Amino acid sequence: MGPATTGRLAGVLAAWLLATSACAAPPDGEAEELFEKSVRPLLVGRCLSCHGGPAKEGKAKVRGGLDLSSRAKILEGGDGGPAVVPGDVEGSLLVRAVRYHDEPRMPPDKRLDEAEIGALSRWIEQGAPWPGSASESAEAVPKTSASSSIDLDEGRSHWSFRPVVDPPVPEVRDASWPASPVDRFVLARLEEAGLSPARPASPRALIRRVTFDLIGLPPSPEDVDAFEADPSPEAYAKLVDRLLASPQYGERWGRRWLDLVRYADTAGETADYPVPEARHYRDYVIAAFNADLPYDRFLKEQVAGDLIAAEGPPERARAAVIGTGFLAISRRFGFDPQNYHHLTIEDTIDALGKSVLGLTIACARCHDHKFDPVASKDYYALYGVFASTRYPFPGGEETKRPKDFVTLPEGPDGPALLAYAVAESPAPADARIQRRGDPTTLGPAAPRGIPEVFGKVSIPAGSGRRELAAWLASPDNPLTARVIVNRIWRYHFGRGIVATASNFGIKGTPPSHPELLDWLASRFVADGWSTKAMHRRILMSSTYRQSCEADAAKAEADPDVAKVSRFARRRLDAEEIRDALLAVSGGLDPTPAPAHPFPPVDQWGFTQHTPFLAVYPSDRRSVYLMTQRIRRHPFLGLFDGPDPNSSTGGRNVSTVPTQALYFLNDPLVHQAAEGLAARLEAIDDPAARVDRAFRLALGRPATAAEVDAMRQHVESARADLAGEPDPPEPLDRRAWASLARVLFGSNEFLYVD
Repeated sequence: MGPATTGRLAGVLAAWLLATSACAAPPDGEAEELFEKSVRPLLVGRCLSCHGGPAKEGKAKVRGGLDLSSRAKILEGGDGGPAVVPGDVEGSLLVRAVRYHDEPRMPPDKRLDEAEIGALSRWIEQGAPWPGSASESAEAVPKTSASSSIDLDEGRSHWSFRPVVDPPVPEVRDASWPASPVDRFVLARLEEAGLSPARPASPRALIRRVTFDLIGLPPSPEDVDAFEADPSPEAYAKLVDRLLASPQYGERWGRRWLDLVRYADTAGETADYPVPEARHYRDYVIAAFNADLPYDRFLKEQVAGDLIAAEGPPERARAAVIGTGFLAISRRFGFDPQNYHHLTIEDTIDALGKSVLGLTIACARCHDHKFDPVASKDYYALYGVFASTRYPFPGGEETKRPKDFVTLPEGPDGPALLAYAVAESPAPADARIQRRGDPTTLGPAAPRGIPEVFGKVSIPAGSGRRELAAWLASPDNPLTARVIVNRIWRYHFGRGIVATASNFGIKGTPPSHPELLDWLASRFVADGWSTKAMHRRILMSSTYRQSCEADAAKAEADPDVAKVSRFARRRLDAEEIRDALLAVSGGLDPTPAPAHPFPPVDQWGFTQHTPFLAVYPSDRRSVYLMTQRIRRHPFLGLFDGPDPNSSTGGRNVSTVPTQALYFLNDPLVHQAAEGLAARLEAIDDPAARVDRAFRLALGRPATAAEVDAMRQHVESARADLAGEPDPPEPLDRRAWASLARVLFGSNEFLYVD
């Protein structure tokens, strides 16, 4: 293939990748939120004074012929051509200008910070969406004053702001199918739509499904055989209880929470300084799930653990302080994070709003929320709470050493710890509204508290975190229980009762089964906020135990499985894929990981030009991988792992050529394949070897046809490999490793029915 052909092929591939990335819709209204929270305020605050904003004489200033006041005018561009090419960040003149790569440099007075450039780049990457009318002016934003035009009574009428009710369980025509009240709510909806449930999943499909679901690992062949051979009605309940009691449960479901709170082991500012102590918060989350710590206590500890440490059992005092790592791991920005602390607080509010309340509260930073009943003064009511909190400093380019970490007292077992945790500010105070989100342009003070649509919270002294935590964890809060039970449902079924799991606001998707959502929320609180009890309610239902099968009529009537007329087949997520490879190969170390091998703190001299960058190899579970903010772990990035820079309420599932190439070329896959081949060497009979490989990798025996085909493959591979000089492994092992790679790259390995 000549250079010209190669170049054309590369161009076609680049164009195809650009087209697919531009068309990929971000989940849960991310694009709209990004525009309203970051892009529109940026255009208004830094651009329109020269490019489309009103001038003193009443005429718009349009320097260089470039008007940035609407999407249409941005795409039309100015003297240099279109300012933005949707989906093409590098090809957009606006990005090159704000990066100071090209002349003219914009804005000319002061370069945008990296967070602002990053937001603009992400917006263009998403296709430069412009919510509302395509011709709407960037200036058309709600006002940012102490008074608000938001109608609170109308806001409270939205379904998610109304109190949770305990609805009656509906009657159904087919009384034989429901195994729990959950099934009656689902079946009532199906019968109303003229649909019926799918048949039950096979025992082999069910044990593989629930084992991956609860612990994120494949079941052993012995566990599959035992479950399939157990005819007792209690067999499935015993399986669920065993999995919930496994320490691997906390590693699996703790990772779910770490997605939501944008966990990382680095600070996230331009040099991305390491935070060795962050892992204590990660381990706290895993332990909390394993102990089934009541969710209300779990929330209180993460928001105000330092203030309520003495209120719980003595053994939880240290853990409660570590729990405030939820706040401490907020992203840092700029060369010296302390100078950009307003953005760190915004990140805190954003993560708290999305993860706990299912609201995009941070969209009210620059102006009243455009859709939800959250005013700018509500944002700054919360801002004052966190501005009255002392965050630890992880280090940065200008001040390289960490400070203000919390020293925990010695416990009965391993020594005093430094915790990446928060503490009270010595001078708590209300925050002043930052007009258009600019901390140098201040308006009136906003009393610390909660969004007014939910009422008022009295803060007699201190930061207000104790009072905020109590409100978040109150049974009277209309959102907290609904949001978490919806997340649990989503993780079990692949789709939430509310599809937009992190947006219960006006622009979110209404619940598919509103009565079921409230019934689950009511039961959750009545069960003492027990996550494991909620698992049992859902997993013991006939709804969960349906097969994936659907005829053409059912697939057309319930295409997105919103009515739950069957179980939705799903691909393993990034951690499940990696952990399954290690587990099947026999190379997984199931013990918790030790500290990451970061360089000693006295050697830290990272800068924006030479930031901290590392990938540490590990044979532990993927939840323990070192996670960076400015550069994603290569495996997790390839297979749609979470974004450690923002709350991830639902991961994308992409299918790209590089994923298939990974299973052909990556050293981890080859290592896992050789490990599986080594496990098979104790079996002399080739047919039995093939069968064992299938049982380990796919959870089922091989068919006779598969045995014949795989034996032929091994013989062919052996012949092909025989001529290689100085092989690192014996010929027989390499031939069987080739078979293992075939299994690892199959859909049956990568998907759960």
